[in-house]
Amino acid sequence: MVTRRIGLSLGADICWPLCYEALLRKMNLALPIDGKTVRFEVERVTIEPFDLRQPCRYDMVLDRLTHWYSTSREWIKKAIIMDGLYVLNNPWAVQSMEKHTSYCAMMHLGMPIPETWMIPPKSYEPLPDLRPTLHAYAKLFDLGRVGESVGYPMFMKPYDGGGWKAVTRLADEKALRAAYDQSGKMVMHLQRAIEPFDRFVRCIGLGPQTKLVRYEPGAPLHDRYTMDRDFVPDEEAALLRDTTLTINAFFGWDFNSCEALRKNGEWYPIDFANPCPDSQVTSLHYHFPWLVKANVRWSIFVAATKRRMRRTLDWDPFYEVAEQGLPYRERLKAYAAIAARRFETDRFEEFCATHLSQLDEVAWEFFATEEAKRAVRLKVQALFPAHEVEQFTELFWARIQQWRKDQRA
Repeated sequence: MVTRRIGLSLGADICWPLCYEALLRKMNLALPIDGKTVRFEVERVTIEPFDLRQPCRYDMVLDRLTHWYSTSREWIKKAIIMDGLYVLNNPWAVQSMEKHTSYCAMMHLGMPIPETWMIPPKSYEPLPDLRPTLHAYAKLFDLGRVGESVGYPMFMKPYDGGGWKAVTRLADEKALRAAYDQSGKMVMHLQRAIEPFDRFVRCIGLGPQTKLVRYEPGAPLHDRYTMDRDFVPDEEAALLRDTTLTINAFFGWDFNSCEALRKNGEWYPIDFANPCPDSQVTSLHYHFPWLVKANVRWSIFVAATKRRMRRTLDWDPFYEVAEQGLPYRERLKAYAAIAARRFETDRFEEFCATHLSQLDEVAWEFFATEEAKRAVRLKVQALFPAHEVEQFTELFWARIQQWRKDQRA
């Protein structure tokens, strides 16, 4: 008998960890792997001083914290280097591959990324060496001419993202100049808007698993992920999945989401450096059980098989495909084939069929329990004013029950 330990590195997450832990308790897994019986324990990772030589007690960690909290990030990087810990996601890729890098890389691979420019910040920190540097090398530019090159309407947004922070739609040069004046020290992208579009889809990728959701960015947060089904043809769904898996495998992200817009029959990826996607029931609602189950499947597979962490990124296979001059769809299929190998898709699917076939039924039953409803209520209490807690708890719970009904059908 051997035990695999899974750590949950958490920030403000409440709902999904409670449901994840409950499902593992109910499944009580004891898997025959390579002649051994493998069991699993789950712990919440604490934040405390650590010796750089201190052994890591976990086999894998689901990380929701280190993209913004440096102490935990450095502990995780230490554990990967020293102990072979598997973490989703690769912390070096999360730290260094911001939206700017992801745009450049996917442009090189041939994805139809909208016209995008970077502009210097409007203001600067008064550092001693900065004034002579800017005086010698900063080239004066006409913001209006840059705007003409990008094209209107456009979006101004921080080059490194930030959960819709400082994202502004600009219809003309006057709006561009006003937004730039307000942007302060932030380094910004200008990106041509894909308008008019007839579909906005967010594809969530977790290991080799994907979930397409029609997205309404202008709706209140609790309604942005729609409950629509069959909203794109199969071939377009396959293209969106291949796009997401290509991006995730390229950057070493096990868990990421890709936003894309469809205009005149073509899909444009617009935002896909999201390696800590929204995982809360208060936004995912109907899709929340899928996320919890996907976390269970991938983490158990990784821990049980002692999957090795890809510490470094190897882009050469993707670049070799890019340089062959293939038609775009064939090129994307070739990228997705690389992703399938890196995520061990066939091995994963066989593992789930052999060892986790009970998960669907266990989850279907669990998401009807008071324990599951309590997890929903606790997250609602953390985000909503007291007088709205019951209303939104019942709203999200009803959507989960609709998921159960649809699953059973």
